Amino acid sequence: MNTTLQDLGATAGDVYLLISYLFAAIFFVVGLKQMSHPETARKGNFWAAGGMGLAMVTTLFLYRTPAGHTIPTMNVVVILAAIAVGSVMGAVIARKIKMTAMPQLVSFFNATGGAASALVALMEYSNPANESAVVTLLGLVIGTIAFSGSMIAYGKLDGKVGDIFAKWTTWFNLFLLALIAGLMIYMLAFPHDMATGTKLSYVLLALALIYGIMFVMPIGGADMPVVISLLNSLTGIAAAMAGFIYNNQAMILGGIFVGSAGGILTLLMCKAMNRSLLNVIIGAFGGGGAGIDKEHGAIKEITLSDAAVLLAYSQKVVIVPGYGLAVAQAQFVANELVQLLESKGVEVKFAIHPVAGRMPGHMNVLLAEADVPYTKLMEMDDINPDMPNTDVTIVVGANDVVNPAALDDPSSPIYGMPIIHAHESKNIIVMKRGMGKGYAGIENFLFFNDKTRMLFGNAKDTLQKLVSEIKEL
Repeated sequence: MNTTLQDLGATAGDVYLLISYLFAAIFFVVGLKQMSHPETARKGNFWAAGGMGLAMVTTLFLYRTPAGHTIPTMNVVVILAAIAVGSVMGAVIARKIKMTAMPQLVSFFNATGGAASALVALMEYSNPANESAVVTLLGLVIGTIAFSGSMIAYGKLDGKVGDIFAKWTTWFNLFLLALIAGLMIYMLAFPHDMATGTKLSYVLLALALIYGIMFVMPIGGADMPVVISLLNSLTGIAAAMAGFIYNNQAMILGGIFVGSAGGILTLLMCKAMNRSLLNVIIGAFGGGGAGIDKEHGAIKEITLSDAAVLLAYSQKVVIVPGYGLAVAQAQFVANELVQLLESKGVEVKFAIHPVAGRMPGHMNVLLAEADVPYTKLMEMDDINPDMPNTDVTIVVGANDVVNPAALDDPSSPIYGMPIIHAHESKNIIVMKRGMGKGYAGIENFLFFNDKTRMLFGNAKDTLQKLVSEIKEL
């Protein structure tokens, strides 16, 4: 049976457009695969960006409406102008942003993606030609929550917004969620005229905005890697909803890839903290908690000269970086210390906890900026078996990810959370500005361990002085 394109109602342009979407999907898959490893992550970004660029260009010039019309020339000009402006802004931001502010940037980008999807849904809901009311409302709600939630996450990460947690926030959020679901069902079950439907869509938009704000507000700093992953997943889902609205396969596939990748990453972050996603959302982990009352012991300090001698004459050293390293921008000096110790025959590695910092992979990004070889970055599960054979573990600005309470204090908020076993090494040097508690708000009994010595001060300044001391040996 010979079937032509004309018999199927398709033109050559339609076929070419679908083929371009297929290639875009392949580029997305290759890009995501390469982003799974630091050595190929840069190439992965280019692959994914190339796929998106291909889908955008072919959509602009090959897309046909059901009536067979092309996109009006003026619209193409406006779209190209918007792409140019956005590209310039993105390039400027990417070049100027500091690696320490990368979590804020990721949150901001999540917000823009959510806002774009929400605006698409808002405009198309009142379009008489739109036949996807369910998808449109889902896109509106999910995109709006991703936008407002990401903006609050940005504010919290940047120190502009504090935590607000009380028992009433949980009940208020549940009430808001029920109200949003009820309004969506009402709008779907009882069709309205265009004017009324538009008003209701704006009410739904407002409720989703408030829910996004209140959903993120109670969540403490220690849960930020999970929150960022979750918001990223929501942004992808919202983009997929926008793709369904326009029947655009590239948007659908791109949204599904982002949504599923963000969802998987969220679950991995929860596993790394031994917590459920629901507990993260309503538990306010960063709000604090109290562990069991046990004897602290005495804090013991170490001088720079003693630390220098201990490190220089060790065989194996492990560095555990945390958010304090990021704040002090000490990654370059840390790499200088590594190179200096290696020149003296010391084996040095970095132990990376999955939730160290304020976003997934935060420590990897910082150390990559300082040209630390990827082979030196060891994941928690890979480095822990070797910790008893480690002569010195240097904890730089980390707290909760090395807290033994996760292993031996059932009443602790972090009990059961996998940690880096710094306490098993032969000697421990902890670099901190003071005795402040971590984002979990609990005492770290590693500081009182008999093998632990505290080296107080700004991480960057302390590491620089330590490098100078070692050079003089």
